[in-house]
Amino acid sequence: MKMDLGIQGQTALVAASSKGIGRACALCLAKEGCNVICCSRTLDEVMQTAESIQRQTGQRVMAFKADLTLPEEIDELVEKSREALGSIDILVNNCGGPPPGQFMSLEDENWELAYQTTLMSAVRLTKRVLPDMQAAKWGRIINITSVSVRQPVDGLMLSTAFRAGVVGMSKTLANEIGEEGITINTVAPGYIFTKRLEYLFDSMAHKRGISSDVLMDEVKTQIPMARFASPEEVASAVTFLASKQASYITGTILPVDGGFIRSI
Repeated sequence: MKMDLGIQGQTALVAASSKGIGRACALCLAKEGCNVICCSRTLDEVMQTAESIQRQTGQRVMAFKADLTLPEEIDELVEKSREALGSIDILVNNCGGPPPGQFMSLEDENWELAYQTTLMSAVRLTKRVLPDMQAAKWGRIINITSVSVRQPVDGLMLSTAFRAGVVGMSKTLANEIGEEGITINTVAPGYIFTKRLEYLFDSMAHKRGISSDVLMDEVKTQIPMARFASPEEVASAVTFLASKQASYITGTILPVDGGFIRSI
């Protein structure tokens, strides 16, 4: 029997979706019949992404410029999205990760920017779209974080601290609105081969005085599947959690990590 994900015609807002995991999520949702809103701080990039997804899928795909650290731009993004495609049924909270760094190397402004980018963008987007979902008695919110929320990664102090906050918010809100037909879950990617991962490896390898290729090979030995994932593998998990078939899954963390997290 073919599994019908049941999201044909739904409207999905995917944050930070011009490239990487966000782009893969937008494409995967559009392939399942969703109309999609993409956003990025770089208008040219996100417009190219939206046009490409629309050509591939035939779905309506809108592109908007938005800096998700700014409350007024989040308000404008949600308002424009509603005007273009109606109420939002599916929200994928995603953001570029904060820069790497150990505790004593990070200044107050690093903490403040990471707080706004990683935690408050998810809080504000969720708060803006939740009334639509409550009115419809149906909705899906998926927060993309990192395996670091379950197993901290050396050198990713900011990411670990604030992505853990996203998980706490997600679980608590899932408990608050569980009876309203809205599910809230977290996807925790492991090592996903993106430009962001290349940047992190270059930075960490430089500090250790080794090549990024050597560091990548070293990390792969810590992953039972002995490889990095593609953005599309994360997007498939996100899309399932957005589906009607995932109606009894809420408040959970789904690692997409090739077995990297060692705890039971």
